[in-house]
Amino acid sequence: MSKELKTGIVVLLIIALFLWGYNFLKGQNILESNSRVFYIEYNNIQGLKTSSPVSINGLEVGKVSDIRFNQREGKKGSLIVEIILENEFPFSKNSVAKIYSSSLLGGQSLAIIPNYEGVLAVSKDTLKGEVESDIFSTVGEKLNPLQAKLENVIVSADSLFLGVNQVLNKSTRESLNASVKNLELTIVGIKKTVSSVNNLLDSTSTDLKETIRNTKYITENFSKVSDTLANANIGEIIRKAEQTLVSVNLLLEGVEKGKGSLGKFINDDAMYNNLTNVSKELEELLREMKLNPKRFVHFSLFGKKAKAYDPEANKANISK
Repeated sequence: MSKELKTGIVVLLIIALFLWGYNFLKGQNILESNSRVFYIEYNNIQGLKTSSPVSINGLEVGKVSDIRFNQREGKKGSLIVEIILENEFPFSKNSVAKIYSSSLLGGQSLAIIPNYEGVLAVSKDTLKGEVESDIFSTVGEKLNPLQAKLENVIVSADSLFLGVNQVLNKSTRESLNASVKNLELTIVGIKKTVSSVNNLLDSTSTDLKETIRNTKYITENFSKVSDTLANANIGEIIRKAEQTLVSVNLLLEGVEKGKGSLGKFINDDAMYNNLTNVSKELEELLREMKLNPKRFVHFSLFGKKAKAYDPEANKANISK
């Protein structure tokens, strides 16, 4: 074999290895004939790169081989992503190719969400593309309405403060300062009043304790009296009192009807008159004894007679 032929064979091998390596880096393995190529159209690929992995149900089945702009009329600006699958896993043309974030550092991957209904997808078919929102996009979507509301609140607060500044002119501020000073004086007065009340309570606490003690003592005595009354036969006492009242009523009724000595004495007018006369005569007798005691105690050695009773002189209270 000539030297030139060897050189040519080496050059061809180098070119073949270069082509194989280039396609391998793009995700194509020219040594395998069962590879399938699919196309997906996106408006935004979120940083997806060539050679990014492609998976089905979490299993890596291929790579992204090419990313280019769409040159079709009306589709300019959109992107065509070409993927090569080295797995013959069947799925329909209704399957979805979704771009998702595989890590927090921003690495993007592509996953095929298989659909088994409809016509099976074959090589060179175009699949439907979707982009999954990453955590930062989701947070941004949540924060955008909050930002709008916060801006509205700030505008409202600014309007409020502007109105407050317009209301709080010099005279109003002076009035507020005077009101605050009066409020301070009122608080001082309240503190003094509270202090006086505390002193009063301290001074009367001893008397109050003594009053409470006496009240407790009275309550205990009242409790004892209540226990005594509860243990006493109140019913029997009341029954006897009722019998006594009945007897007294019968006695008074008899007296009113003139029964018995007391009844006759009270209701007999003759006895009353006799007692009146006796009382009157006894009164005259006592008066006569005071005026003329010699008529009742008479001693005479010479036979002198005692003076006779003179009713007129007795009535006039004159001694003879």
